[in-house]
Amino acid sequence: MRKLLGSYGILIVLFVMIVIMSFLSPRFLSWSNFLNISRQISVMAIVGVGMTFVILSAGIDLSVGSIVALSGIMLSFSFQKLGLPITISIAIGLATALLVGIVNGLLVARAGIPFFIVTLATMVIGRGLCFIITGGYPISQLGETFQTVGRGYLGTIPVPVLITVVVFLWAWVLLNKMKFGRYVFAIGGNEEAAELAGISVQKMKIWIYGFCGFCCGIAALILTSRMNSGDPNMGTGIELDAIAAVVIGGTSITGGKGWLGGTLIGAYIIGILNNGLNMLDISAYYQMAIKGLVIILAVFLQRKLGE
Repeated sequence: MRKLLGSYGILIVLFVMIVIMSFLSPRFLSWSNFLNISRQISVMAIVGVGMTFVILSAGIDLSVGSIVALSGIMLSFSFQKLGLPITISIAIGLATALLVGIVNGLLVARAGIPFFIVTLATMVIGRGLCFIITGGYPISQLGETFQTVGRGYLGTIPVPVLITVVVFLWAWVLLNKMKFGRYVFAIGGNEEAAELAGISVQKMKIWIYGFCGFCCGIAALILTSRMNSGDPNMGTGIELDAIAAVVIGGTSITGGKGWLGGTLIGAYIIGILNNGLNMLDISAYYQMAIKGLVIILAVFLQRKLGE
């Protein structure tokens, strides 16, 4: 029984939260609200996908919020200021995010600088570049067609939800069906053993951080479209929510153990908490404290049930 609870502990936490919120707010348990929550967590969940790979490899990336902002700024600047087609502008935004991720990986793998220092530095540098490029003002008016990515629907399903599903399926195949995923687990489990087994740990770390950066670029595409602007402040704090979603989902902060499904569930736990507290008209100040307590409780129960 204990082993069963350990395996499905995070699902139990999610179910209990849904039941409690359903009793507290009659509007909570509806298909439209579920789609609304799914759309709201799309950016965090996609960043969480990249963060899952990094944490599985026994690293962490504190720069994801700044990467999201810089990617969105480069997209907006290319379209609005340089007059480039929106498709090319999107490609520039994604390439920017991928490049910053690769730079993170190079500094961690080749230069041997601790990942915490590297990503903390690029977090500050990236945010600074956003303000330098924009002068501190959003770059807006990106066109109604572009807003479809962040605000549109395909039938009754929001486009950001569909993008999130595609990203998770792609990442699941990469992590569970390809050698790239096996190498990620191996590096996180024992880096020296992985090196002795013939895995190019340095090269893998570069691509792991690059993958995380690319996920941030996809998230930036959705967020920029939703806001219809590139804002130097966007993505602030998303690194904390992404890390929380990954850890709540059962991925070990020391690497080598975890699953993408848990990250998605963790994102929903955070999203349901935010949505439910808003429905109950709880002050934003209280929301921050409650969210922190629930995250600690969820991780504590997950660890205890898994023992």
